[in-house]
Amino acid sequence: MKPKLNLHFPILFTFFCAFLMIVLMGCNPKSEVPQGFQSFTPGQPWPDADSVHINAHGGGILYYNNTYYWFGEYKSENTSSARVGVNCYSSKDLYNWKSEGVVLPVSDSVGSDIETGCVMERPKVIYNAKTQQFVLYFHLELKGKGYSAARVGIAVSDNVTGPYTYMRSLQPNAGVWPQNMTEEQKTSSLTMDDFSDWWTDDWMQAVHDGLFIRRDFDGGQMSRDMTLFVDDDGKAYHIYASEENLTLHIAELSDDYLSYTGKYIRVAPGGHNEAPAIFKKDGKYFMITSGCTGWDPNAARLLTAESIWGPWEQHPNPCVGEDADLTFHSQSTYILPVAGKEDAFIFMADRWTPKKPIEASYIWLPIQFENGLPELKWMDQWDLSIFDKTNELQ
Repeated sequence: MKPKLNLHFPILFTFFCAFLMIVLMGCNPKSEVPQGFQSFTPGQPWPDADSVHINAHGGGILYYNNTYYWFGEYKSENTSSARVGVNCYSSKDLYNWKSEGVVLPVSDSVGSDIETGCVMERPKVIYNAKTQQFVLYFHLELKGKGYSAARVGIAVSDNVTGPYTYMRSLQPNAGVWPQNMTEEQKTSSLTMDDFSDWWTDDWMQAVHDGLFIRRDFDGGQMSRDMTLFVDDDGKAYHIYASEENLTLHIAELSDDYLSYTGKYIRVAPGGHNEAPAIFKKDGKYFMITSGCTGWDPNAARLLTAESIWGPWEQHPNPCVGEDADLTFHSQSTYILPVAGKEDAFIFMADRWTPKKPIEASYIWLPIQFENGLPELKWMDQWDLSIFDKTNELQ
């Protein structure tokens, strides 16, 4: 017997197929526009567009052609020595970052300054509008020599995302006296041989008076933790920990940013500062640094000046609240002006994990102002709208 035809079946089947397509399209990830991050969560893992924790430690950011470029150290699993090189990420909104890859790799050549296993720290990139080149500076320690080399490495590229060509390393300002060193300090006969012990009152006074400047005068000054700063007039400066990490130097760069003019000053002689980060607001210069306690955090320091050449005045720790004396378990690396927002600056720092360097996280906090001075408060989560609210109050 032939079955009776169900006239409703084709209609029901058509509706069912249409419904199924709608459901499947809704479940298909490719049909959705990813929302991404819309805020900062300091200290938490920060995955890039490939869902991999951002690996750009001790870094700095260059804003170029409406895009932010974050350059930093590529940290490995079990060592802080350089096994890969300088890494780069790009972003339009500061929340979401895309990996641009390694822009300056370590070298396989034995004896190279940047041989695999050297130390490449705190890379910073600036753009030279005259030469149309991107210039990369970083703290360099030679392979197998610990932290005794204390050099700065320089590389250049015609493209912001590289590749960068390594040029050379050096210790800055060989044969040049600082601008703010007195004749008496320059001509002092005291040398290291006159001190059997470090850290005595007499020794500290000698350091303040240029003991290490005189020692290193011919070969160039030590250069470790560092940053770069480009002023409103296009002049660029290399700011670095020198004199056995006891004194900061601010050195003016040549017009092409590839060498030094010979003009430099000492900041807080004997103050034991490192990790400098600098910005400018209303014609005034602000610098946040850390003390020197290895990988362990300490209280941040704040210095200000009316001129880049000083004098620089030290102020109390800009951090307030719980864990302020440890800079919220982090160390400064850079201060980022936010494009398109007035008086908007982000304090960038690293929360180091020396036993597993690759897992180090990032502490980004908005810089707020109290009585004309920067103030840093802990926030579990925040977004850029805070600067709109801050500006409304000013």
